[in-house]
Amino acid sequence: MKNRFPAQQREPTDRLRFLWLALGLLCWLFAANGRLDVPLAAWLSPLFLLRFTRTMHPLSGFLWVWLAALIVTIFWLYESNFYDTLHPFSLINLIILMIFLLSFTLMVVPYLLDRLLTRGVSFLGVLLASLIFPLGQVTCEYLRTHLVPYGFFFSPAYTQHGNLPLIQLVSITGVYGLSFLMTWFTSVSNGIWEQHFSWPVVRKTALIFLSVLMLVLLFGGVRLAFSVPSTQTIRVAGVSAQRATYEQAGSVDGGTDRALASTIFTTATNELLDASRQEARGGSKIIVWPELATYTFPEDEATLIGSGQSLTRTEHIYLEMAYGVYEHGETIANRAVLIDPGGDVAWKYDKAHPGMTLATVKDGPGIVPTAETSYGHLASVICIDAWYPDLMQQVGNKDIDLMLVPGLEWPGTYLWPSYDTSFRAIEYGYSLIRPAGMDLGMIFDYQGHVLASTDYYTTNQQITVAYVPTKGTWTIYGMIGDLFTWLCIASLIGLSALVVSLSLRKPKSAPTPMDSPSTGNAEEEQKAGKL
Repeated sequence: MKNRFPAQQREPTDRLRFLWLALGLLCWLFAANGRLDVPLAAWLSPLFLLRFTRTMHPLSGFLWVWLAALIVTIFWLYESNFYDTLHPFSLINLIILMIFLLSFTLMVVPYLLDRLLTRGVSFLGVLLASLIFPLGQVTCEYLRTHLVPYGFFFSPAYTQHGNLPLIQLVSITGVYGLSFLMTWFTSVSNGIWEQHFSWPVVRKTALIFLSVLMLVLLFGGVRLAFSVPSTQTIRVAGVSAQRATYEQAGSVDGGTDRALASTIFTTATNELLDASRQEARGGSKIIVWPELATYTFPEDEATLIGSGQSLTRTEHIYLEMAYGVYEHGETIANRAVLIDPGGDVAWKYDKAHPGMTLATVKDGPGIVPTAETSYGHLASVICIDAWYPDLMQQVGNKDIDLMLVPGLEWPGTYLWPSYDTSFRAIEYGYSLIRPAGMDLGMIFDYQGHVLASTDYYTTNQQITVAYVPTKGTWTIYGMIGDLFTWLCIASLIGLSALVVSLSLRKPKSAPTPMDSPSTGNAEEEQKAGKL
């Protein structure tokens, strides 16, 4: 019987280990879900970082990568101008920084899991060893998304929004499946690297990964080619007030005279109604305002809604009015109201996750509203709500045809929030309209195609118009939800238990394959029982 353990234990070494750390950090800066994202960087960053941690003591490797995560956190906050929306040196800034650090810490945990567990799993085969890192990535990403405020940021999957064949995978697995695929590439590539590209050693694992990748791309290509929206289309529009008016309404604070504030709000409302009327007469059947498009005092809210009802009756349209309720110098509600062509209120929805920047706004009840219309089955959330899986899964299997997502961003996040939100359209099989202040106003179909886009910063008044299908499509993810993710979590737990069991049974003095560096001679290593 072959000896399964080499005679001596040696720590893996790599003289260039800190170069890999530096390259991993550099790529990570451009793969952090920011304005400067480079899709390829999201594939390369974890490869260099994993190469680094594989050649370090587990704890020291974890701490170095955590330090890299801290640098990326600070860079992302700087890049996004996040602090410009808050008061400097305030407690809320410190809380937000700690939240993002916690999120990034969970992003680093997969490297530690890989370093600790892969050593044991290697005895069961290179293929199983290659799965530890992606399983850890999916598990930690799921925990971030569900347990950490703003934890849905920083998924590597979102950096791939422009690769339509690849991202069709999320219609089966959600974004977690794409994250798994990207980090599995990392693990497999690192294994090939460690074996000095010795084809006989890495052939099986490499071919399995390439086969899966090809199947994913084939599925994406087939879905794009044969699931093209072919039903009747209707014209939809996202409209806003003029930029100066919109910004003036948003800047009203407690020091503004009430009469002046009322005048500013009325001006914004009238511009929105005029733009909506113009679009209705141009043929739009569903019109949506961006988040906090205007404001109203509590006692004037009925009047605001009444003006929308009058417009829908006259023009025979559906109108979603998104506005803030303002009282005592603060916004106390972030609301969206859908009015049907008969002037009836179909829903009144308060944002479920208003965020810490609007601390005076209470969380909404978190129930996604829906309405059956002659133009399809409609639903709506507001802005960041679309990134909370528990909320969006409420209507995942309810045949929604069009999702309305009024949005508003701070200037530094320009570009990526709208693109990231487009993943919901692919996951659940509906078209998505997202008019957004201080960002791109965008409309997507259920394959992720951009049907229309307008830039807040290059237009005086955003009017985003597109023809969207009146019928969505069925998706596997919409039916099974996060089943793939739960299978990944269960697999990680199972493999971890197996590693612990093996470690308790093997000789204490016996090292593992990870303990000695590859010589580059696969034949000698196999004879030594190393592989």
